[in-house]
Amino acid sequence: MAPSEDAGEHLPMRLRRLRFRAWHRGTKEMDLLLGPFADARLEGMAEAELDRFEALLEEADTDLLKWLTGQEPAPADADRALLSELLAFRIQTHG
Repeated sequence: MAPSEDAGEHLPMRLRRLRFRAWHRGTKEMDLLLGPFADARLEGMAEAELDRFEALLEEADTDLLKWLTGQEPAPADADRALLSELLAFRIQTHG
């Protein structure tokens, strides 16, 4: 695996940047799906998990919303494990 483009970035700065990106997606729906997850989970993630979350943030909001709401299945190359974590978190926190 190639080193992330953020290799060497100070961890607190990276966490702030990822949290900001999760809360400022462009659609309120995605802000509310990704923001609380980022607030609750980013601090405890290992670097590889942060890389996975960052890669997920690169996906288009329209695609992510369809995958997370079950309107469309996620493609085979999507991080289905992380998408499942997001769904489980949403269910756990909002019943």
